[in-house]
Amino acid sequence: MHGHQQLALFNAHYDERCFQPIHVYDTATSRPVAVLLRPGKTPSGAEIRGHLRRLVRRIRRHWPATRITIRGDGHYGRPEVMAWCEANGVDYILGLPGNAALDRLVEPTADDVRVRHAEAQAPALRRYSETRYGAKSWRCERRVAARIEATTNGLDIRYVVTNIAVGSAQWIYDTLYCERGQAENLIKLHKTQLASDRTSCRSPLANQVRLVLHTGAYWLMLTLRDAIPKPQPLATAEFATLRMRLLKIAARISETASRVRIAFAAACPEADLFASLARCLSPALP
Repeated sequence: MHGHQQLALFNAHYDERCFQPIHVYDTATSRPVAVLLRPGKTPSGAEIRGHLRRLVRRIRRHWPATRITIRGDGHYGRPEVMAWCEANGVDYILGLPGNAALDRLVEPTADDVRVRHAEAQAPALRRYSETRYGAKSWRCERRVAARIEATTNGLDIRYVVTNIAVGSAQWIYDTLYCERGQAENLIKLHKTQLASDRTSCRSPLANQVRLVLHTGAYWLMLTLRDAIPKPQPLATAEFATLRMRLLKIAARISETASRVRIAFAAACPEADLFASLARCLSPALP
């Protein structure tokens, strides 16, 4: 927050007034799908369902046969969201807050982990379990996978709920759910390396436009990185590194009627890569 912006609310978790925008990414390609400004409070199930409905409708307009899997943290593990995904053929894997009922269902595995950890005197011991669980607000039972880890700090249990019927509990949690961390990395690129948290306008519409402009900058940087040949170290660099190595460099610009010439210093380490990128990204001739 930078002042008295509309939609700014106090969030007890962060102990300050803030926004909580929704970021959606295709993590396989790092491409942004949607970035929405919203108040600094936990979203309701009806709000998330509305966003998903619009998002999936637009995706299926272009790719009607594509299988869609929604992955999100505990904010999105709402009965309205799960019911809508099941009714519309969308796979989901969502974080699920733990409770006493879930703990009782996985207690045999949790007790085994405690005993094995004590016997082995290992720094950490991890096991996986799954069960069928139905909260009162769900109206049905759903598949829940649990990651159970015993460390010197005690027992830690994390739950996810999914409608994916195949795969082990370990595959569901480690391979599908934990790859959500890649989305966190992309949010970091968007927020900290492109300064998209500069939502300092008073009007929420103006701040949403700011997010759109920062997302446009994200696309430009991603396009630049994707054009770098894979053997090059910069092909996997973060945006801040690309800015320092390829954009914030000294050069002499000379313009004529037919062309623009860029003259680099003789010691410029990325001159050849810069030239190849300029050829690669230039529009094709008719």
